[in-house]
Amino acid sequence: MAITSADICTAADRLKGFVGFNRKTGKYIVRFSEDSFGMDVDEDSIALACEFVWCPAEGDVARLSRERIRLLLEQNINDRLDLGEPLLTYLRREDLPEILARRQVLQADAG
Repeated sequence: MAITSADICTAADRLKGFVGFNRKTGKYIVRFSEDSFGMDVDEDSIALACEFVWCPAEGDVARLSRERIRLLLEQNINDRLDLGEPLLTYLRREDLPEILARRQVLQADAG
């Protein structure tokens, strides 16, 4: 079965955990609780992993960053992050351009 760009985007949206930039080491780190980063990570740098992998492009379009997915992969916690085969395939396919997608925050229905 072929992996589509929709499969890859869905896999990116399912990523678990939080990513924060550690000033002391100069590296991004992953934690599974927002409260477990410590003093060396600015609260402003903490993002959900599923949002961290998307970089702003133009307007409401975002780019699914292979570089940022690699940063997560280097943490060696693929199973906990839920880095599945669609994202791993996306990383391997350097011959294809990065995915661009229109991303919008959906508002919860108050009714």
